Amino acid sequence: MKLYNTMTNRKEEFVPINKDKVMMYSCGPTVYNYFHIGNARPFIIFDTLRRYLEYRGYDVKFVQNFTDIDDKMINKANDLGITVKELADKYIAEYFTDADGLGIHRATVHPRATENIDSIISIITKLVDRGYAYNVDGDVYFSTKKFKDYGKLSHQPLEDLESGARIDINEDKRDPMDFAVWKKQKPGEPAWESPWGMGRPGWHIECSAMANRYLADTIDIHSGGRDLIFPHHENEIAQSEAANGCAFANYWVHNGYINIDNQKMSKSLGNFFTVRDVAKEFDYEVIRFFMLSAHYRSPINFSKELMESSKSALDRIYTCLETLKFLSGTAETEELKDSEREFIDLLNRRRDEFISAMDDDLNTADAISVLFEIVSDANVALTSGAEPSKQAAASAYDMLRELGGVLGLLSREKEDAIPDEVTALVDERAAARKNKDWARSDEIRDRLKEMGYTVKDTRQGQQLIKD
Repeated sequence: MKLYNTMTNRKEEFVPINKDKVMMYSCGPTVYNYFHIGNARPFIIFDTLRRYLEYRGYDVKFVQNFTDIDDKMINKANDLGITVKELADKYIAEYFTDADGLGIHRATVHPRATENIDSIISIITKLVDRGYAYNVDGDVYFSTKKFKDYGKLSHQPLEDLESGARIDINEDKRDPMDFAVWKKQKPGEPAWESPWGMGRPGWHIECSAMANRYLADTIDIHSGGRDLIFPHHENEIAQSEAANGCAFANYWVHNGYINIDNQKMSKSLGNFFTVRDVAKEFDYEVIRFFMLSAHYRSPINFSKELMESSKSALDRIYTCLETLKFLSGTAETEELKDSEREFIDLLNRRRDEFISAMDDDLNTADAISVLFEIVSDANVALTSGAEPSKQAAASAYDMLRELGGVLGLLSREKEDAIPDEVTALVDERAAARKNKDWARSDEIRDRLKEMGYTVKDTRQGQQLIKD
């Protein structure tokens, strides 16, 4: 498998530190609100990377943090008249509601910053002792000029980063580019004891501490959105490598930006959507399908029209699955026919094509194309000729489920209980067709359509599909 490594700006063969195990850290949300559609992209992409690594036989230890203390959280908690912890608890629960809907597997560990204060203080202490960080009356800053490789992930020298950065003016800092790893307590803020007085961690330091605690000094993969390359990931690298004296991560993987109707998402433009908002109109799985329909490093444009297109495309695969399930349940022949063996060979080749696409820097767009090839193959081989065997239909069904599952798709079952009234109409229609009462047959078909069901006539009988 090859992954595009932001650190080297090229695709590289993925070779984990330990042969069969992968240590992966992905930046999680700051839990002060529902997460938005832009956040959803990295959550879905890196869940898919994890799924695929596991599909290929790796034991993946996946850590995704919750930032549960920062300025935004403190301000919102104060506005609502609740504690920061109460705010975090609420929105961590809401995160899991949306993440579960999107088919995102729970991380091996979901650490909170506030539960790792000791680890955070430990790494800051190392930085201070080694001269990379300094204390100014309870605020502790990392000295970027002390770390000679600062800027290596952004591929820009410190001087260029400084000229283009939005820098907080703070006369206490020795250099404008220095950043806080520990913040002195302000009145009314949550705080913890430390060697530098009561305070709380800066944003960047928490990820270094938690990756170190739950994984190792050097991990295999660190992932996140492109917006995190600078300053967040650049700062993580500086403080981690300064503290531990070794590479922080061997592969840095970043997804591209998402635009809304070809514009940057912004509250001021009125195009800021949470996943919860979008899920009111489109199924969570449609959102996931949409996110995987483009290569993860490419920019992607979100619009209602593209979501409608994704829904139609996903429905097409589900329709095929329903047909295959119906055929495998009604087939009179169990074993493969000689004519079907070539079809099974084709299915196996499709699996190889899927793996090749995913091995090529997680090309989910081409992998989804393989699913549609299987749909076309099945339609030609199993629905246009003689009645298929149960094994042939089941093999196609199982292949779609297997490969779709790697992408976190095609897991739902349309097994809604069929109302007695609908069953009675289907039986009545079968009788009408037997008696060649085509007018009554069509009348019942239209009535079923009004009730939300499509009936298809096949050689195996009537197939009822819930719209």
